[in-house]
Amino acid sequence: MEAVTKMLNRRIVVIAWCVSTILLTSRMMLAQASAPPAIGTHSQIPAPPSLPISFGDLIQVNVFDNPDLSVSLRVDSKGEVELPLGGAIKVNGMTAAEAGAAIAARLKEAGILLDPHVTVLILEYQSQGVTITGEVRSPGVYPLLGNRTALDMIAMAGGLNENAGKVASVFHRGNPNDIRQIQLNVSVQTPSSIAASSFELLPGDTISISRSGVVYVIGDVGRPGGFLVEHNDRLSVMQALSLAQGANQTASLHGARLMRKNEDGTHVMFQFDLKKVLEGEAADMLLADGDVLYVPVSYKKVYSLRALEAMIAVGTGFAIYHH
Repeated sequence: MEAVTKMLNRRIVVIAWCVSTILLTSRMMLAQASAPPAIGTHSQIPAPPSLPISFGDLIQVNVFDNPDLSVSLRVDSKGEVELPLGGAIKVNGMTAAEAGAAIAARLKEAGILLDPHVTVLILEYQSQGVTITGEVRSPGVYPLLGNRTALDMIAMAGGLNENAGKVASVFHRGNPNDIRQIQLNVSVQTPSSIAASSFELLPGDTISISRSGVVYVIGDVGRPGGFLVEHNDRLSVMQALSLAQGANQTASLHGARLMRKNEDGTHVMFQFDLKKVLEGEAADMLLADGDVLYVPVSYKKVYSLRALEAMIAVGTGFAIYHH
């Protein structure tokens, strides 16, 4: 009986210790959950700044439960918008929230609504945004929210399209002569390329994406046409010829010609031996934007090939006849 009593006492002690541990742990968890977050932690992400409304911006005024008063308005040269009811009100320099409060106050003061609830959205930024033109998927004016780089703004415009070149030019509205060019390394980003594109953009800047160069391969080739120099500086003669699926059997490789346009608008044409280039006996020349590579037809090869085809046809017919 005494042994049973000791065993029960031990079990009671163990159960009491477990209950006290659980209660202590629960109190600690509740205290941590109710405590305010530590200042300066990485979980706190600063909100983007609200850009002020400026001349030429397009705003959307939404009046709750009043669709007739909800309109899109363009800020005029005076910094004002004309409300359907309530007249003109100046919104230049205000944020979207401040403009909504000012319009609500005007509607209430004019006796149009007793308790108006107005929200304002900025649809287009004309002066506070960055204009992105050229070879991007969605050119336009994009708001400059926070510290954005040129690559960030290009990404906002949908990225580069298939005709984009490797150079982006940034123009400052305050100083048109200050033009900065950025090399766009599309395939691989390097620390130097990232650093070159990480300078500060200003409201009103313009980013222009250049177009890829085009070289033309015509004449006796597999697929003549124009070929984009996609994200590359230059194409060589052999690279352009490979894009054109190579020269045909009847091509005159010794009489290939290259036509190039000079800066003054004049054209120059010179002849070279394409066969030596293909065999590695001559340097592979680099082509510039707008160059035309012409591979002529060798009529001697054409006549020889036709004569050979005729001889084969006659021989085949002769063999079939005697068979």
